[in-house]
Amino acid sequence: MEIQTLIEALLLGLLEGLTEFLPVSSTGHILLAGHFLGFESTGKVFEVLIQLGAILAILSVYAGRFFTFLRRPGAFRLIGEAIVGVIAALVWLCGCAFEIVAATVRRRKVNLFLPPELPNDPAVRLMVGVGLGFLPAAVIGALAHDFIKTVLFETPILICVMLILGGIVLLWIDRQDLKPKYHDAASLPLSTYLKIGLFQCLAMIPGTSRSGATIVGSLLLGVDKRAAAEFSFFLAIPTMMGAFALDLFKNRDLLSASDFPVIAVGFIAAFVTAILVVRSLLAYVSRHGYSLFGWWRLAVGGVGLIALLIWG
Repeated sequence: MEIQTLIEALLLGLLEGLTEFLPVSSTGHILLAGHFLGFESTGKVFEVLIQLGAILAILSVYAGRFFTFLRRPGAFRLIGEAIVGVIAALVWLCGCAFEIVAATVRRRKVNLFLPPELPNDPAVRLMVGVGLGFLPAAVIGALAHDFIKTVLFETPILICVMLILGGIVLLWIDRQDLKPKYHDAASLPLSTYLKIGLFQCLAMIPGTSRSGATIVGSLLLGVDKRAAAEFSFFLAIPTMMGAFALDLFKNRDLLSASDFPVIAVGFIAAFVTAILVVRSLLAYVSRHGYSLFGWWRLAVGGVGLIALLIWG
């Protein structure tokens, strides 16, 4: 095992952990690092597996909250209510889709069904919201996975452009006098959870940022800065686990025992760094907003674009 390979693994792990939950696009940073610094040698599987470190970081930060919920009387009944709530939401969505198609074919007015009422328990409401927010990414990600990985991920200039555009959006939204209606991630309407999930799908374009898309979407929909960041964290759990499982399945033949030291180094680096980021981000954005990350994106995207134009 070459020392250079381990150093590459350490740097990519640190980069993944640092940027995964910031609205700056971890995928964009890692792909640009691979392009300019020649990190492709670490392989596709490595880039997939170090994401697990970031996923476990979120779970560890909120472990106390999860265990507190599980110790509640009737916790598993509440989980059952959440599952029923997600199913009811899916039935509502299917009914609305059918009504839109039928109304279009028959050229009549669309009469959408009223959404089902969410449970009163905040934890159950949040689970239903996360499940509904995850749905658009699950469907589109499964259908478009190969195109995203083989076309979009192989276009560095697109990544730089999206970093710049995303930076402009963050700077713009941080200067808006938005009046938040929701101050708790568990208090959003059903339709708002779904709309945030649709915003998340924009992050399938590398350089956009999953957290950036969900946070901006949340702010535009009336969620305050702290609640927007917190819901983005919770939504990351099923989204990243789903992407991780799909990527791992498609790249399973590339795994070998000799890759373990490299994967372990990157995994640990991503895990530790992501914990530090998650613990500090909520407090930071509550006081300072997102303009710092907008300038960060403009700098990285601009430098990357210039470098591509000069060196290719």
